[in-house]
Amino acid sequence: MTIRATKFTPEVLLSAPRRSPGQPNPDGSQVIYSVSTYSFAKHAKRSEVRLLDVKSQQTSLVTDDQTVSEVKWLKDQWIVVLFGGEDGTTTVKVGKAGSFSKSSYTAGKIEGPVGDLKVVPLEGNEFALAVSGKATPEGKLYNPSEAKKPLTSGRLYNSMFARHWDHWVTENRNALWLAKLNLKEEGKWELSPVVNVLKNTTLESPVEPFGGGDHFDIGKYGLVFTAKDPDLNPALHTKTNIYFIRLNWVSVDTIPEPEQIQNYGFEGASSSPVFSPDGSSFIFLSMKRNGYESDKNQVFFVPSIHRTSWVVHAFASDDGKGKWDRSPGSIVWAREYLGDATLYFLAEEHGRGCVYVSKVSQLPAGPIPEVVVKGGGISGVAALENGDLFISSSSLIDNSLYSFLPADRATGRVYNIPDDTTSENSTSTTQTISSASKHGSMFGLSRKQIEEIHWPGSAANTSVHAWVIKPSNFDSTKTYPLAYLIHGGPQGAWEDSWSTRWNPAVFAEQGYVVITPNPTGSTGYGQDFTDAIQGQWGGLPYQDLALGFDWIKHNLSYVDIDRAVGLGASYGGYMMNWIQGHGLGRQLKALVTHDGVFSMTGQMASEELYFPIHDLNGTLWDKPDNWAQWDPSAHTDRWATPHLIIHSELDYRLTISEGLAAFHTLQSKGIESQFLTFPDENHWVLKPENSLLWHEVVLDWINGHVGLPKYSETRRKEQEGGKVLDA
Repeated sequence: MTIRATKFTPEVLLSAPRRSPGQPNPDGSQVIYSVSTYSFAKHAKRSEVRLLDVKSQQTSLVTDDQTVSEVKWLKDQWIVVLFGGEDGTTTVKVGKAGSFSKSSYTAGKIEGPVGDLKVVPLEGNEFALAVSGKATPEGKLYNPSEAKKPLTSGRLYNSMFARHWDHWVTENRNALWLAKLNLKEEGKWELSPVVNVLKNTTLESPVEPFGGGDHFDIGKYGLVFTAKDPDLNPALHTKTNIYFIRLNWVSVDTIPEPEQIQNYGFEGASSSPVFSPDGSSFIFLSMKRNGYESDKNQVFFVPSIHRTSWVVHAFASDDGKGKWDRSPGSIVWAREYLGDATLYFLAEEHGRGCVYVSKVSQLPAGPIPEVVVKGGGISGVAALENGDLFISSSSLIDNSLYSFLPADRATGRVYNIPDDTTSENSTSTTQTISSASKHGSMFGLSRKQIEEIHWPGSAANTSVHAWVIKPSNFDSTKTYPLAYLIHGGPQGAWEDSWSTRWNPAVFAEQGYVVITPNPTGSTGYGQDFTDAIQGQWGGLPYQDLALGFDWIKHNLSYVDIDRAVGLGASYGGYMMNWIQGHGLGRQLKALVTHDGVFSMTGQMASEELYFPIHDLNGTLWDKPDNWAQWDPSAHTDRWATPHLIIHSELDYRLTISEGLAAFHTLQSKGIESQFLTFPDENHWVLKPENSLLWHEVVLDWINGHVGLPKYSETRRKEQEGGKVLDA
């Protein structure tokens, strides 16, 4: 029998079922989703595809085949599922969601691994199907199990971008593949051979490392996608273009040449192309500045696929940033034209994910989108055929929540994602369908642990927002050590959302008051606030953090400021190294740097050089003073605080030499320090067993410096006491 852990620990976090964003069927009566669970007792992961009946709240198993990679609704109660094979091929099966094991059959086979499945109805009993998969230089689908093994391990490159994120770049590239599902006379669906639509081009889509189904869309009349500008080196440029291919679905054997959509004056990254429900038009996002991956996303609309030279810049203004001062990350188009086509935009707002609404008839110069749903961390939105919204989200205390916003509520006021302190039937909230953790109660967490604070920022007329996460047994008459967590990016933000890598509640349940600030450079507080970090890496953000530390000292009586630790990853890791050499470093008992910058010149080893070139206002050789100004290694004479360094070998964005150099500096100076590395992890630590060790080392380090029990000792005592730590 499994006994629940008495409090929220890393084991509970990492072994808790991880539920994907839900996919509702067209009428919203059923939701299909995948869920994976890791067992530390068995050292094994188990995955399932499950079906939720919204009315009864009952779930049923669709399949527990461990080779499933994708699932999508096809029509009515039917779904299409991709299964990976040991030989590298992909089997496409079709069946009824409620009886998949009995009704499913093979519709076709694809001769290599593919993903990012999309299906769309055509005329009659036909569906268009699109997937992404690697293509060989000859344009064939790449199957690694059939690839010949080279006789040498040598790699020769004649241009930059030799490696990316966590892998070396090879001759094989991402491509988009199309096929049709036809309903045959015997009543079964049959898949046609897949066709590489990028075969005779130099284009690659989706764009690595994070591009997926958000980088392309299919409609009744064509395909729209984003791809890196083929004439620019991707190590130095962020420019991606939107392309449209007009398709005759009667036969997909002949593919026209992609047509580039021109939105003149916008030289940055373009993303999130989405067709209208009838496929006659599409919309996408684009950034103005090349070389800046965190520029403001602006909205562009192509009203007709028959006149693609007509591109409308929505919500624009003369200031070049657009009069809507938020940066949407994705777009959802309502399935039906309910008098007027409705558009939903997902964007950050003050530490929350939000849904904004607008009408196509209001483009381009109408009122800016208005907030209709305030999260939470919103991971997915789907528009149902009746106009309702289905929303997948999380929060700082809940790892997965599904909810509805009825169509009659979709304008005019703001609705909140409900949590354990709000009524699910409240007219000011969305309607809860399912909370995987019962609003955090299964973890022993509740909303009463979460607060928000603000303090005056270092720049004029700015305010810094931060989340405060308290222990579940918080007592206002007691004091607690501070865990000051600094986010990465630097153009990012701490949101009211769940994380399995940096989860504030895990630290809070150790006995800390956790504070997660969003200083200068953070997203969701206006583009000017985000842009202000350029040329200021150790300037305004550091000052915001130092001001915050002082504000906490004088305003939060329950924080023991003399027992404070600082932790951060990526840019947050840079900031830990910077803090180590400055005044705030002497006020902290211990520091933790995960994959952080030690020397600015070391950034020349990064695969994406546009990043430091933009943020430091120039190249190393043209602006050497800019690079030197914010270099943590220039202040090692002041390093003195105990410091844990973590850096993994597959991190090609911030190479492992950065972590080793910081650790060697600490050791050479005789400063108490440790170094943790993983040879099989990249910028993130993703494997459950590795992540558990990461948590154990980090918590032991900080707990030991503030007088809390070491986590490894507590864990050992619980295991000896016979408790099972799988949640």
